[in-house]
Amino acid sequence: MKNNLDKTAIQQIIPRHIAIVMDGNGRWAKAKRRPRLFGHHQGVETVREIIKMCNSIGVECLTLFAFSSENWSRPKEEVNGLMRLFMMALKNEAKSLAKNGVILEFIGDRSAFSEKLQKKIAEVEALTASGKGVRLVIAANYGGRWDILQSSKKMITEGLANGIDIDHLTEQSLQQQTATQHLPDPDLFIRTGGERRISNFLLWQLAYTELYFTDVLWPDFNRSELQRAIDDFSTRQRRFGRTGDQVLEEKTNA
Repeated sequence: MKNNLDKTAIQQIIPRHIAIVMDGNGRWAKAKRRPRLFGHHQGVETVREIIKMCNSIGVECLTLFAFSSENWSRPKEEVNGLMRLFMMALKNEAKSLAKNGVILEFIGDRSAFSEKLQKKIAEVEALTASGKGVRLVIAANYGGRWDILQSSKKMITEGLANGIDIDHLTEQSLQQQTATQHLPDPDLFIRTGGERRISNFLLWQLAYTELYFTDVLWPDFNRSELQRAIDDFSTRQRRFGRTGDQVLEEKTNA
């Protein structure tokens, strides 16, 4: 009976928004004595499975850190291979995403990408825009500090244009200019690959997010591993500055 109750409780606490740093592709490939790009290609297979699961269990938004603004410093061969992989994945997955109701969008400074890739991104975003399933957000050429900086510039510029005193600008004013201003903040952050850091990902948005780190490398991160992360999330008491007693009282009175 206890196990049934636990499963029921877990099913009732599905994160609205899951954000993932997909780490470990290169190390996974190296362990198999294969090129790093082989690991990235396998990582795409994992992405496909995780999208399917999130779509089926009712996750509203899944944000994946695909390429950081710092990743340009990686070997040129790997960067070029990743750009080709982005293009291939967009071409191969577009119809399937649309068929399954997945809404795809990119966040980050896409101006650094080739015109051909920018065009393909826009095409797939338009193709999937009317979907009713999970919103898949790909963070590419994205950095949390970049997001905060560009948001601050927009907020100040807009404030000055509208005659708003700088003292009247608020956290909400900045939030409304971020790359994710139309999305709920992540409930659950997952990082694979054994590292225990955020690595300049969604710095503003992760203020009250529950963090989950696993040693599993991204190509080996399957549905069972995602369920394990959600199970762990379901045991957390999210207080948002309140006391535990206040949270329990609120649930009791709900």
